[in-house]
Amino acid sequence: MRKRGKNKLHVGVIIFATAIIISFTVQCDKSEPEGSIKPPVTVEKEIPFDKTPKWSEMVVYEVNPLVFGPDGTFSNITERLSDIKDLGVNVLWLMPIFPEGQLNGVGSPYAVQNYTEVAPSLGNITDLKQLVKEAHKLEMAVIIDWVANHTAWDNPWIENDSWYTKDSQGNIINPPGTNWQDVAELNYNNEEMRNEMIKSMKFWVETCNIDGFRCDAVDFVPFDFWKQAIDSLQAMEGRSLIFLAESGKKESLTAGFQFNYSWDFQSKLVSIFKNKTAANQLATTHMAEMSQVPEGRNKLRYITNHDIYAWEGSPYEQFGNNEAALAAFAATVFSGGIPLIYSGQETGYQEKISFFELNPIEWDNTPTITSEIKQIIKIRKENQDFINTSFTSYSTSDIISFLHKKSNSELLVLINTRGGNASFTFPTELQNKQWTNLINNTNTEYSTKTEMMPYQYIILKR
Repeated sequence: MRKRGKNKLHVGVIIFATAIIISFTVQCDKSEPEGSIKPPVTVEKEIPFDKTPKWSEMVVYEVNPLVFGPDGTFSNITERLSDIKDLGVNVLWLMPIFPEGQLNGVGSPYAVQNYTEVAPSLGNITDLKQLVKEAHKLEMAVIIDWVANHTAWDNPWIENDSWYTKDSQGNIINPPGTNWQDVAELNYNNEEMRNEMIKSMKFWVETCNIDGFRCDAVDFVPFDFWKQAIDSLQAMEGRSLIFLAESGKKESLTAGFQFNYSWDFQSKLVSIFKNKTAANQLATTHMAEMSQVPEGRNKLRYITNHDIYAWEGSPYEQFGNNEAALAAFAATVFSGGIPLIYSGQETGYQEKISFFELNPIEWDNTPTITSEIKQIIKIRKENQDFINTSFTSYSTSDIISFLHKKSNSELLVLINTRGGNASFTFPTELQNKQWTNLINNTNTEYSTKTEMMPYQYIILKR
């Protein structure tokens, strides 16, 4: 566990009511003559980002700061923004940026020591602002991880013990049913705490021009709070905010989150590729998940994220090899929903990736995998109108296959989930037709069947 320092600055703020300029006066330190005042410093007010993508067009990249560069800082991330953008990403999700708790701490960034400070190991608030500003220049929105269910034991809020859940003896407790001994559970029956939580979320929107939040452990917090918070944040003038829920429940979407997790879809993919479960079961899982999605909402589709990569294994380990992982990724991208790429996934990194300690990655070791991910996302973007329509499944026991239709056009996806060759027989209505293979830009007429190589994916359009 790395030691964390705490920066104590005494800042007095004078706000002048102008539309463009805010002036800040910083209190002098004790070494200056008593009564001396520094002249106000004028800075240009940040303009809200006006290119937040529609949910149907989002491609999310989860940033684990500890894999970026030798230091794991905001600056290291900023240096790689162009590379992230080149993947086809338009939403950047930063894992928790706050100081980590030291009391009972285990090094987890999800033990928040202070909701309105940044971890000194990441840099300072100016570094964060610069990261957001550069991301916006590249037309990427930035959302931050928000941990609302609990705080670290040394968070200043702990002094208000009524803000926390207690046992029958009056002792503050960690979240029930978990082994999270490094955090204390908040009490959402306390209105004062709820209001302070919302105020803290607004701080990052107003101060750093953040474009929304990925909210942790959403099901642990009452859904009426999420509706209260999201309604209040969405009412902020000039903002179009993004809300991603770490939840699989419909209630999170009706509370205001635009999209939530596809846990079942990911686990079914692992079962198909690793355990040889019949590939046609994926369509059933897809339909079951989507049946719980209200109009105008969606699911986050992924093969990995920070929890999976850290505790269950890399995509290489989860799916058997990198070719299988790419094929599984294609299934998440073309089935519908909003695709997620996690830091390191684009390199085919084969070991587990920690989010508790530095784990720098060599980014240029596997250009073929990076190139294939770029191509998959590019094809999706060029055919976005197809992807968000319902599909017809033609999957077999070995091959995932689904057809998207729009007007008189069709998009057919074929994915071999096995490590050996497999044959796909076209359904009668699709036989003897001319297709464009979007992977290699060739025109081919398929009569009745095609042979697929191990873990091959084919995207056909006509």
